[in-house]
Amino acid sequence: MHFVRLYWRVLALLAPDRWVAIGLAFAAFALAGLSFLEPVLFGRVVDLLSRSDRISREQLWAEAFALLALWGAVGLSAIGANVAVALLSDRMAHRNRLVVMGRYFQHVLALPLSFHGDTQSGRLMKIMLMGSDNLFGLWLSFFRDHLVTFIGALVLLPLTLFLNWRLGLLLIGLVILFALVSAYVIRKTEAAQGEVEMLHTELAGNAQDALSNVVVVQSFSRLSSEARLFGDIVRQVLDRQFPVLNWWAVVAVMTRAAATITVIAIFLLGTVLHLQGAASVGEIVSFMGFATLLISRLEGAVAFVSRLVFQMPAIEQFFAVLDARTTVPEKANAVSLGRVAGEVRFEQVAFAYPGGPRILDGIDFVAPPGRTVALVGQTGAGKSTAMALLQRLWDPVDGRITLDGHDLRDISLDSLRRNVGVVFQEAMLFNRSIRDNLLVGRPDATQEDVERACRMAEAHEFISRKPHGYDTLIGERGAQLSGGQRQRLAIARALLKDPPVLILDEATSALDAATEARVQKALKALMAGRTTFIIAHRLSTVRDADEIMVFEGGRVVERGGFDELVRQGGRFAELVRTQLAGAEAANA
Repeated sequence: MHFVRLYWRVLALLAPDRWVAIGLAFAAFALAGLSFLEPVLFGRVVDLLSRSDRISREQLWAEAFALLALWGAVGLSAIGANVAVALLSDRMAHRNRLVVMGRYFQHVLALPLSFHGDTQSGRLMKIMLMGSDNLFGLWLSFFRDHLVTFIGALVLLPLTLFLNWRLGLLLIGLVILFALVSAYVIRKTEAAQGEVEMLHTELAGNAQDALSNVVVVQSFSRLSSEARLFGDIVRQVLDRQFPVLNWWAVVAVMTRAAATITVIAIFLLGTVLHLQGAASVGEIVSFMGFATLLISRLEGAVAFVSRLVFQMPAIEQFFAVLDARTTVPEKANAVSLGRVAGEVRFEQVAFAYPGGPRILDGIDFVAPPGRTVALVGQTGAGKSTAMALLQRLWDPVDGRITLDGHDLRDISLDSLRRNVGVVFQEAMLFNRSIRDNLLVGRPDATQEDVERACRMAEAHEFISRKPHGYDTLIGERGAQLSGGQRQRLAIARALLKDPPVLILDEATSALDAATEARVQKALKALMAGRTTFIIAHRLSTVRDADEIMVFEGGRVVERGGFDELVRQGGRFAELVRTQLAGAEAANA
C-alpha cells in the first residue's frame, strides 16, 4: 500500500537516530503495558470490595494495601516513562527536522540549472518548509503519543482474551470495525487531498512570482488581475478540500459514537455473563476501563491518521525533490584538480536537450592558456550553450571537452568550478553585505585582498562612499546599487576568486556607454593572463580578442581575428555592417 510505504520511508529518515527511536519504542511498549495494568488493578479492587463481607478485616486491608501499592508503582512508572518519551521524542524530532532541511537545501543547490529552470523557487521553498514541518510533527506525535496506541492495539489488546475471552472478542471486534472504516475513508480521500496539495503549491508559486515581479504588477496595473488569479486558485482549493473534510467529520462523529456503543455493549454482555457466572463485576469494570482508554486513544489515532492523509501529498513532493537526480553526475573516482594552466579543448562536441534536436554539433577548437576567444552570433546560435557545457551544467551528447587534457566528466565538479569564473549579464548578488558578496568565491580572502580586487575593478571608490563601506547591505539582487556598480562588484568578485579560466557572458550589454567604458577597463584587468571566453552581441567589445568564432545554427561557421573576418566579407562582416547601420540610425 502506497500510504504505508511512504510513511515507512518517513520513519527510515530517522536511521541516524535509530537507537533513540528503538529506545522510544521500548518505552512505548512499557507505557502500553502499564496502561493495560491500570484497568486490571481497578477491577481487582472492585472484586476485592465485592467480597469484603466474606473475608476478615485483616485480610481485606492486606490485599487492599498490596493492590494500592502496586497501583501506585504502576502510576509512578508511567509518569517516569512519559517524561522520558516526551523529552527524547521532542529532541529527536527537532534535531532531525533541521537535518532533513539541510539535506534538502544542499541537494536542491546541487541540482542542475535545467531543474531550476522548470521549478519556481517559491514552490521549492514551500515544499521545503511544509515538508520539514510535516515530518517534524509526524515524528513528534507518533513517538510521543500514538506509538503507545498502536502497540496497545496490536500486542496488548489480544491479552484481554486471557482475562475474559468473550468480552475480549467483543472489544477486538469493535476495534477492527473501527480500523476498517478509517481505512475506507483514507482510500476515499487520498487522491482528492493530493489535488488540494498541488493547488497549494501552485498558489505559493504564483504568489512568489507576483511578489518577485511587483514592479511589473504595479506598472501594468495588474493588481486586480493577480488578486483575481489568486482568488481563483483559493476557490479551487476549497472546492476540493470540503469533500475531504466531510469524510473525516463522519469518522470523528463515528469515533465519538463508538465510545458510547462500546461501553454499552460491554456492559450488556458483561451483565449477561455475570448472571451466568462467567464474568465477575471486576472483570466487567476492567473491560469498561479498557474500552474507555482504548477509544480515547483511538480518537487521537484517527486524528493522527487523518493528518497523515492531509500531509501525504506535501511529503510526497518533498521526497520527489530529494529523489531528483542531477544530469551531470560526478564519478566516484573523480579527479580533484589544483590550479590549472587553463587549456580548454572542444573535440567534436554535440549537444541536445533530452528529447530535442541537436542545438550544437561538431564544435571543435583549442583555447591555449591565456588566450581570449570571443563567441558571437545571433540569439539562439549556441554560444551560451557551449559555455554552459564548459561549466558542466550539462554534458555533451557526443564528443568531449577537456581542461588541461582532463575530460570534464572525470573532474570533480568542485575543482572544475573552482577553476572557472563567470561574470554574467546580471550581476546576481545576494541580499547581504558588499563584503559577503565579494567573498563568495574566496571566503578566506583578507581585507587587503578584497580592496585590491575592488580597485582593479574600479569599485573601491564607490564602496568607500557607502555609509558602512564594505559592510553595507545592498538589498535583494543588489537593488541598492546602480547597474554599473553591480557589474563592477561582480568583476571584483571574479578577480578575488582568481580563476585561470574566465567566461564573460554579455557582461556589459545592459550598461550605458559611459558606464560600459569604466566596466571595460575593469574587465581588461580581470582578463589579464587568463583563458577568457567572451559571449557578446556588441561586436565592438570583441575587437581585441585573439580569436573570434561565429556561431550559426549550432555550428562554428567562421573563425579568425576581427580585421581578418571583416575582410572576408562573410557572416561576421554582415553582423558588423548590421550593427553599424543600427548605430547610425539611432544617432540620426
